[in-house]
Amino acid sequence: MTVAPPPETARPSDPVPAPAAPPEPDAHPLEHTLYRVKQTIVGQDQLLERMLVALLARGHLLVEGVPGLAKTMAIKTLAQAIGVDFKRIQFTPDLVPADVVGTRIYNQQTGDFQVSLGPVFANLVLADEINRAPAKVQSALLEVMQERQVTIGRETFAAPDPFLVMATQNPIESEGTYPLPEAQVDRFMLKVLVGYPSSNEEFVIVHRMIGSVPPPTAALDAAGLRELQAAVDRVYVDPAIIGYAVSLATATRDPASVGLPELARYVSFGASPRASINLVLAARALAYLRGRTYVIPPDARELAPDVLRHRMVLTYEALADDVSADDLLGPILAAVPVPQEPLRERHTPVVPPTVDPAWYQRPS
Repeated sequence: MTVAPPPETARPSDPVPAPAAPPEPDAHPLEHTLYRVKQTIVGQDQLLERMLVALLARGHLLVEGVPGLAKTMAIKTLAQAIGVDFKRIQFTPDLVPADVVGTRIYNQQTGDFQVSLGPVFANLVLADEINRAPAKVQSALLEVMQERQVTIGRETFAAPDPFLVMATQNPIESEGTYPLPEAQVDRFMLKVLVGYPSSNEEFVIVHRMIGSVPPPTAALDAAGLRELQAAVDRVYVDPAIIGYAVSLATATRDPASVGLPELARYVSFGASPRASINLVLAARALAYLRGRTYVIPPDARELAPDVLRHRMVLTYEALADDVSADDLLGPILAAVPVPQEPLRERHTPVVPPTVDPAWYQRPS
């Protein structure tokens, strides 16, 4: 039997990009981290950037996408490249809160109760398929995500520092899943939507996965990550940026205030003040990641959909008309005026330039 040759469309039409050269030995630690992550992960530049933003801004990240897009692998690979304590929790319908945060165990020898801490006590926690667990299990993360502590019985235990939760969920499957409560969704700084790779990227993915891909080695540690987070805290934020973040959050609650009264029937509740706070914090981390000592309006505008989309509660009319939060955010972002770029002279540079802003967009 003669096997027909594969069609021409089986390979990408454009040349497959060559792997990026390793960074210089004296390059910023984040460049080394990204290089080691991209030795495993192909493409997904926006996801990698948002993961670093969440790490630097001490925020939590929710990643949503169909199965098979390397959401879990990206987070696990980043944890290995950072070198912090990492725990993965596979959320299932039979999970109970004690499986996540821990519980009290009776010791017959001493006659006392001892606390057994759960897997949530790690620097980086991956809550995989978080919408597969019932609401009581999802809500077990509320205290640790907001207060960075867990109360078990009469004792309170502090979470490690740094501490971040990165969760994944599947948007297309409804059987055996439970939507996240609004109170918990609001705890996530960013919600990133992951799409399909291009044909070139998928070709590299398949070629890489059928070979041997060694796990990345650590380029950072917990102390180094805390130093980077402290450096981000010193990035200058002009009051105009804060006002812009507040205006965006206010517009989601009252679209008529920005000349969009026709959108009001689609919104039950807009973004909370936590959205304004997280937008400023994330913009500050993005500015640092791109090598600046100050935040500019495009930083906040670029991150606004990721900060706001999961904080808007839509009406049944929006569901009936197949209107998503992103459909509403487009007109809102266009209607809210972007402030003039703050002058550099308004602040004193306190952070040296960091990562080459184009580095994470280099070919894998």
